[in-house]
Amino acid sequence: MRRSPRTVLSSSLVAFTLALTGCGAGAATDPSGTATAAASAGSGAAAESGAEAGAGTPTAETTLFADGASHEVGIEWDEAAYADMIAAYEADGSKEWIQADITIDGTLVSGIGVRLKGNSTLRSLSGDGDGARGGRAAVSSGISSDVPESLPLLIDFDKYVDGQTYQGLTQLSLRPGSPVLNEALALALTEASGQATQRYAYTTYSVNGSTTQTRLLVENPDKAYADALFDTPGVLYKSDAESSFTYQGDDLATYEEQFKQLNAEDTEDLQPIVDFLKWLSEASDEEFDAELANRVDVESFARYAATMNLLVNGDDMAGPGQNYYLWYDLDTKKISVISWDLNLAMTGNATASPDEEVSIGGGGGMGGGAGMQRPPGGNDDGGSPPAGAPADAGAGARTGGGKGGNELKERFLASEAFQSLYDNAYADLYEQLFASGTAAGLLDRIAAVVPPSDDLTQEELAEQTDTLRTFIQERTEALKDQV
Repeated sequence: MRRSPRTVLSSSLVAFTLALTGCGAGAATDPSGTATAAASAGSGAAAESGAEAGAGTPTAETTLFADGASHEVGIEWDEAAYADMIAAYEADGSKEWIQADITIDGTLVSGIGVRLKGNSTLRSLSGDGDGARGGRAAVSSGISSDVPESLPLLIDFDKYVDGQTYQGLTQLSLRPGSPVLNEALALALTEASGQATQRYAYTTYSVNGSTTQTRLLVENPDKAYADALFDTPGVLYKSDAESSFTYQGDDLATYEEQFKQLNAEDTEDLQPIVDFLKWLSEASDEEFDAELANRVDVESFARYAATMNLLVNGDDMAGPGQNYYLWYDLDTKKISVISWDLNLAMTGNATASPDEEVSIGGGGGMGGGAGMQRPPGGNDDGGSPPAGAPADAGAGARTGGGKGGNELKERFLASEAFQSLYDNAYADLYEQLFASGTAAGLLDRIAAVVPPSDDLTQEELAEQTDTLRTFIQERTEALKDQV
């Protein structure tokens, strides 16, 4: 049995969730159903800490992700250093760090590190995407180096000051887009389902005194996150966007850039992942069906796969962005998959069936497009992304050069041995998240705390909320007779 000691749900959210789902409370869940805290309106790590920057408060104690909170964040950096950072990315795609100061709700944290974060979203900055080289607005992603406050960033509090944190947090991800209600809702729904996820909060944001934008801050998994993810010991690995989920020989060095180990570096290594990839490459279909449960937490994986379909997320572990984490449980010796980067969730075809592959840019395991997981077939109707989602979202979008596919997910979903496991997980999650009204209720809670800014009016927010509410309604209705 696992539960997350990091999840500190506010009583209001617990009551809200119970009212919507009719679920009981208090029981620890198994690996298929335990989360870290999603945040702000979607969850609530609401313990009061009062910690100042650098105090080293445990991550679960931070008030940054408190239920119902929104924030004011400003970053100050040297304009010449910023220009050099942009020039480096334009030249060869490198993401160089620069030093900056950040003020969060009036608390100044000096000497932090910031760098560009993302892959397909940033491609237009280097002239490789739909936008042009050198600071012109990125048509596909809505970002521009001429508008620094529009750029996605990784914020690292101890990059230049060893051990410095903000309320126990080492890193934050400043997500692209404004206000990306779809990403916040996907994070909140993942937590509501009992699966591991990341906490988030909304903020108004500016750079060097610029006009403000409404942006989403998301917890960036680090060692502290990994160590507290479950109540059993394990190792967390982050998949790189350029990684390949394939066996490439026994040399661990081959995999070090593809799967970043976040914790237990003194005692563990990448061997469990390499061993699994070798087995996967050699296992016959019969061996796969008979032995997978000895190596993978199949109940958890069924819920992960079902959730990605329910949320119409085409950029999961099988998508071109390779967005996922791998958890290796040291007690059970089994692998689980943790979702990451849900900014394309709830932006595709709202009528996609439980057996339909939701993919983007021709990626995905069954030959690309919006094909089927079981059996082959399907349609290419990607639908339209909700307002406020990244402009390159949707099942027809091109990202990351059309890469994609994941043998584990493909074989699992194609196997009759695991079909009932997936179907049961899907039916349970649909009832819990959509049929119960949880998705619609969480959307209202999230929208209520999104702060307006110079870039986002209340009228625009209301319009985007209505668009996402329509998506939820269409998704709920489309699946009603299929699960």
